[in-house]
Amino acid sequence: MPREIFDEEKFHEISEYAIHCRVKRLKDIVKLKLRTKKILYTFKVEPMTAERLLKNISCDIIEL
Repeated sequence: MPREIFDEEKFHEISEYAIHCRVKRLKDIVKLKLRTKKILYTFKVEPMTAERLLKNISCDIIEL
């Protein structure tokens, strides 16, 4: 089961050891999915916030 994150700092912390980040763009939100070794984390944000977060993460980014 995926776990949802609600905090930007937690997202950034998890992204440091994530395998990859999948980006799914919908009409008014962007879903960011961090895949770690055991758990999939999801984070729903606005498009402007998503762009800012994606610039600062070190894992691979996969656009869906």
